[in-house]
Amino acid sequence: MSGQFSRRKFLGILGVGGSMAALSPAIPGFSLLDNAFAVETAGAAPRRGGTLVISWGGLEPQALFVPGGGGSAPFQTSTKILERLLKLDNHLQFQPVLAESVVAAADYRSYDITLRQGVKWHDGTDFTADDVVYNAIEHWKGISAGIALKGLNAATALDPHRVRLSFDHPVPEFFLKSILAGQYQLLLPKHLYAGKDMLTNPLNNRPVGTGPWTFGEWVRGSYVQYRRNEHYWSANQPYLDKLLVRWWSDAASRTAALETGELGLGYSNPVPAREVDRLVKTGQVVLDTSGYENSAWAVTVEFNQRREFVKRREVRQAILHAIDRQFIVNTLYFGRGKPAVAPIFSSNSLFFNDDVPKYEFDVKKAAALLDAAGLPVKNGSRFTVNLLAAAWFEENAKLGQYLKQALEDINITVRLDSADRATALKRIYSDYDYDIAISNYTAPLEPVPTVTQFFTTDGIVKGGAFRNATGYSNPEMDRLVANITVEVDEAKRRDLVHQFLRLASTDVPFVPLVEMQSYTLARTNVRNFTSDANVQGTALNDVWLAG
Repeated sequence: MSGQFSRRKFLGILGVGGSMAALSPAIPGFSLLDNAFAVETAGAAPRRGGTLVISWGGLEPQALFVPGGGGSAPFQTSTKILERLLKLDNHLQFQPVLAESVVAAADYRSYDITLRQGVKWHDGTDFTADDVVYNAIEHWKGISAGIALKGLNAATALDPHRVRLSFDHPVPEFFLKSILAGQYQLLLPKHLYAGKDMLTNPLNNRPVGTGPWTFGEWVRGSYVQYRRNEHYWSANQPYLDKLLVRWWSDAASRTAALETGELGLGYSNPVPAREVDRLVKTGQVVLDTSGYENSAWAVTVEFNQRREFVKRREVRQAILHAIDRQFIVNTLYFGRGKPAVAPIFSSNSLFFNDDVPKYEFDVKKAAALLDAAGLPVKNGSRFTVNLLAAAWFEENAKLGQYLKQALEDINITVRLDSADRATALKRIYSDYDYDIAISNYTAPLEPVPTVTQFFTTDGIVKGGAFRNATGYSNPEMDRLVANITVEVDEAKRRDLVHQFLRLASTDVPFVPLVEMQSYTLARTNVRNFTSDANVQGTALNDVWLAG
């Protein structure tokens, strides 16, 4: 079977006809800032009141807050209640949240953090330095950022509103601030968590935080409701009365909800790419591709190092030559994306490097590499693999169909499974029950630990979602990442990251295939919804509704 025949057959399965040129191209930029709508609202004063319904391009979380991560779903639900010390805005500047300042010592072995005063937990208890000390040791180092903070040897309360973090090695300033502003370094109330199992605490399903929203109710399978925190530390915020995070089981329902106004705001590609142009043309929906500067999305393939055949590097490299990434971009994402080059994406101006091994689409080369690896075709097949597609996105399931045919082009027999969120998380990250998995991840600007933990030995955490599930372990890789973690000279650190990218792109245990263009869709009356560099984790304290 030729590669061209495979692509034609795949288009037939999807019901896509015509030439490749007929597929919709990506829309550059975003519409929100270049039309009359932006001019009309630029100077408008925020209006108080109303209820906003938000959603995203995935499904319901396993808990409203998951210590250590759990993916984008609990990140969205937890960050409305729980806050961080810092945030990174969409101009890539660190902004204060619960920390007013973070100042490095001359040797970069300690940092003094001055906390915002007058902040209270939702139950009325004062937020103090003791809460930060508890989180730094028990939560961040213990669970959510252990790889990044393994050099943290002390967290000390200097007074009720100042904390010192001390390290056994120099810590780069951008790195530490990125951790404090990171996706999973939320602050939990010490008085409600200390002495209890953080992972199983019932408060994970009804969090108590310092944020603009208090927990209302969670109707499983439908929505979680939040109420305005009347005692929020930022005066007059939030502007809305209520906020609902709602989940629809399929993309078609989200599309219809946006069109009718039932859904006001959808993050992280809430509808299939093919629907975007049509929704925007209604005049009732606006498109925005900003707000993902610190959370660039990719679709990935992961090769289980515990399994025969795919544990061999030459086999993984051969398989990558059988995959037409541009075809995936054009067909599954309707041009809204680009072929990925390395685990750090081209949008990351700080650390991206194009000088890495690449795997151009070449079916004959893929077959020749497998022949050279001693895996000839016997009775029509070289070997069999189990391909698991985590179908929390519609595109992932379709990608599974494409990869099945692409591998059949080089005579690899494929057993394809498409699994829902809960099943996929368990099979990939707990049971390691796959040969090749299709998954996703978001990459922040700072590569440690979110990106690097897919490749380091200490990133292997059984049951830890979106970490090193492949079992890849290479002392050279571990050494590189350890050096990146302590290098304070920016130029030297960037060079180390480039070495990391070259090794990751050579061994290819975990491979981004496509840099997905992330986008937000909102009803035209929703204002000020993309002020963060990671919009899915925005607190929405400053969002308001016009009219």
